[in-house]
Amino acid sequence: MKQVIIIGDSIAMAYGPLVRELLTGRAEVWQPEENAGTSANVLAHLEPWALGREADLIHLNCGLHDLAIDVGDAPHRVEPDQYAENLRMIFSQLRSCTPAKLVWATITPVIDAWHQATKGFRRHEADVQHYNRVALRAVGRAVVNDLHGHVVRAGLERGICEDGVHMTEYGNRVLAEAVAAKIREVLGGRK
Repeated sequence: MKQVIIIGDSIAMAYGPLVRELLTGRAEVWQPEENAGTSANVLAHLEPWALGREADLIHLNCGLHDLAIDVGDAPHRVEPDQYAENLRMIFSQLRSCTPAKLVWATITPVIDAWHQATKGFRRHEADVQHYNRVALRAVGRAVVNDLHGHVVRAGLERGICEDGVHMTEYGNRVLAEAVAAKIREVLGGRK
């Protein structure tokens, strides 16, 4: 059976179990128990999360934590140039140390009007779009799964919770179906 690794933030942590269900009998899906957080954190955990495991496919995203701005006039947690460098290093290591097929998932949307700095930080959709452009250049020839586009097409208000970032049950299902379909496509199966 094919081995799949899903690495990502809380968005991926929510759709991951649904992907596992959708791929039952076709692939074994593993993902870390902890939130992948920033691109720097993903880079620091590549060995236990990916390089030290057998995988036919690795589905990866990070960015919502990178582009977050802590309260005050602080810069982004990880500025775009460093984000790009981290992604280049992640994909370079993955390509050189594993035969797995690599899928990069775009950062999901933020509804600015709903997303408040209640947790001591804020995010903006304009930054999501900028970081997605940066990522698409940095990940090179990785297959891209446009999760941002899937949420937009499904309807932001229906797919995103009142916090302006996380997904509703419907949004999680939309993302899980998109991820499972992309995994089947890349591994050579039917959509």
